[in-house]
Amino acid sequence: MILSQYLAELKNIRIMTPAEEAVLWQGYKESGDLACRRRLIESYQPLVFKTAMRWQLPEATMLDMIQEGTVGLIEAVENYDHARGVAFSLFAVHRIRGRMINYLTREDNNLVRIDSPVTADSSQATIGDLLIDARAEVAAQAEHNYLVDQLRTAMDRLPAKEQQVLHSVYLDNCEAKDVAESMELSVSHVYRLQKQGIRRLRGMLSKLMGNW
Repeated sequence: MILSQYLAELKNIRIMTPAEEAVLWQGYKESGDLACRRRLIESYQPLVFKTAMRWQLPEATMLDMIQEGTVGLIEAVENYDHARGVAFSLFAVHRIRGRMINYLTREDNNLVRIDSPVTADSSQATIGDLLIDARAEVAAQAEHNYLVDQLRTAMDRLPAKEQQVLHSVYLDNCEAKDVAESMELSVSHVYRLQKQGIRRLRGMLSKLMGNW
C-alpha cells in the first residue's frame, strides 16, 4: 500500500459517537465480538496517522511507522478496560507512540532526535523531546535514563486518572481543556488531578532526588 491509498481510506472512516463506541466496547470486552474489535481498530486509525505525522519522514519510513503504530493500537484495544472511565484515545496514544519510537530507535542507533524538532525556545519543547539525547556522554546519559525510568515507574503507580492527566499534559503537551474534553471532566477537575499527581510523585521521589 502507498501513502496516498492509506490517506484515501482514512477519508472514508466515519467518526463514532460516544454511544456507538460504548456499544462496540461492550460487544468486544463483554461478549468477545471480533467484529466490534475490528471496527474499533479501524475507527482509531486516524489517531495512528496523527501520531506518525509528528515526524517528517520519507514515505516508505512513514508507512513503516504507521504499521508499527497500528500494532500499538491493536495492543491498546486488547488491553483497554472500558469500565475505568479513561478515554481510549488518551490510553492508546502512549502505546502507539511507544511503538513508533522503538521502531525509530531500532532503525537508527545514532538517532539524535526521536521526537518533534525542539525549537530554539526550549519552553516550547515537550518532555518527550528532552527524554533522550544521544549526544550526551555515556555516564551522563546513564544517569539521565535512570532518573527517567524512576519517574516512569512512579507515574505507573499513580491512580489511573492522575496518570492519564500527567501523561497527556507533560508527555504529550496537551492543553488542559483538551484533556478535560477527552476524559469528560471539567477543566478544574483536570487541574486538581494534575496537582494531586504531582504531589504523589514528589512524595515517591523525594528520597531519590535528595540523594541525587
